[in-house]
Amino acid sequence: MGLVFFFLGLVSGLTLAAVSVAAVYWQFKRRRSRRFNVQGYLDLIPDLSEEQRRQVQEIRRVFLPKVARIRQDLYLKRAELADLLFTESPERPKIFEVADQILHHQSELEHEVIDHILEERQILTPAQERRFYTIIVDQFGSGGLGVHDVKARRT
Repeated sequence: MGLVFFFLGLVSGLTLAAVSVAAVYWQFKRRRSRRFNVQGYLDLIPDLSEEQRRQVQEIRRVFLPKVARIRQDLYLKRAELADLLFTESPERPKIFEVADQILHHQSELEHEVIDHILEERQILTPAQERRFYTIIVDQFGSGGLGVHDVKARRT
């Protein structure tokens, strides 16, 4: 009789452990997929209405291709800068010209993100706008453009 209770306890314990591990795995997987599916700051606000989500998608339909082009330009100019820095005889004027082009693209990206944030802000309720503000402050706190920064997404 003691052996039966031992195996019954063992099976129950292993089942409970397996269910616990599966639950923790599922939770981490869900949280991770949610984090990587972020396309913009409003994805971090869970209580958007369906109409607001539709408006966000329309805003992004225009915004994301612009930002992708700017990121690609930045990527190419940074690669060109790296090549120029390590040529046999580096030409300072050409290096600084490319650096100025990089600054122009960074400024262009910054302006597009600002316009985008102002456009998104218009569709929010006051409570959502306060949450949006917190998200923006948190994302910009790292010194970049948050999810819209070049280092956040490489193409």
